[in-house]
Amino acid sequence: MTSKYRVLITDYICDGLEPEQQVLGDLADVLALHAYREEELAGRIEDADAIMLYHSLSLSAETIQRLRRCQLIVRCGVGYDNVDGVAARQRGIPLANVPDYGSEEVADSAIGMTLALTRGLTYLNSRLRTGGCPWSHVPAAPLYRLRGRVFAIVGLGRIGTAAALRAKSLGLDVAFYDPYKPDGYDKAVGIRRVESLPELLAQAFVVSLHCPLTPETRNLIDRDTLMRMPAGAYLVNTARGGVVDTAAVAEAIGSGHLAGAGIDVLEQEPPDESEPLLRAWRDPHHPAYHRVLINSHCAFYCQEGLRDIRVKAAEACRRALSGQPLRNVVN
Repeated sequence: MTSKYRVLITDYICDGLEPEQQVLGDLADVLALHAYREEELAGRIEDADAIMLYHSLSLSAETIQRLRRCQLIVRCGVGYDNVDGVAARQRGIPLANVPDYGSEEVADSAIGMTLALTRGLTYLNSRLRTGGCPWSHVPAAPLYRLRGRVFAIVGLGRIGTAAALRAKSLGLDVAFYDPYKPDGYDKAVGIRRVESLPELLAQAFVVSLHCPLTPETRNLIDRDTLMRMPAGAYLVNTARGGVVDTAAVAEAIGSGHLAGAGIDVLEQEPPDESEPLLRAWRDPHHPAYHRVLINSHCAFYCQEGLRDIRVKAAEACRRALSGQPLRNVVN
């Protein structure tokens, strides 16, 4: 006997579907498509009753137009810029995200990158591995005490707040820029609000990005904004790749203006081999080789967090297919 509904997982999840089946098994068949590009969805997705999408591919208006009976698209994560939410709304398809699954892990990763960079851990490990480096603190000098230095947060949502609290515990002077955050939140958390991005960047020792990718934030950090940061500052991006012009980061590292960068997200993933920062990071003759930390969009990951995403996304599908009120609809 075939289940009434069909729920498709487009990408990323390639193992057994026990978490999803535990939630949906009596209501729907759950199938993982293991796609890597949107083109691979053609002919496979049109009769889906609900779709769960991760970050390996996008859902454009063209694909959404082919959906015949879809009742919900769930972006299994916080950001939803890889789905054409307007096209989905025009078709009457709600788009939901999972905003509360990995705030702690992403914040931990941002602080971990901060410590690895500012304490010289990444630099010394890389230099010692390549040989010819003195067994001493001298190659990493000068390093500076963190207490009292400015940890500048762009975007004070759930993850930005979690990062702020962690940075406070290290004695950092936490400041943030977020024009959409209500007045008074800074008082409750015990951090400083800065009224403009240029003002925030000008005082930053570390800039940690936690904003969504929107037309307003695309390439928010570019050549001009990087030059507003003090020489010797650091950049950490665990938000969205499109928020940062990575070619400008490679230049700023190369010139010595930036002391280092921790990058968990790139605009294209997996990145093209021509990606400027990737090329600099792999070049033993470029300063980025020792001063840049690149991860494969995994700041969110821990075993518990991944299961949370899967269960919460499946529960969203169940609510939609059962006619229950939806949560976290973003379009």
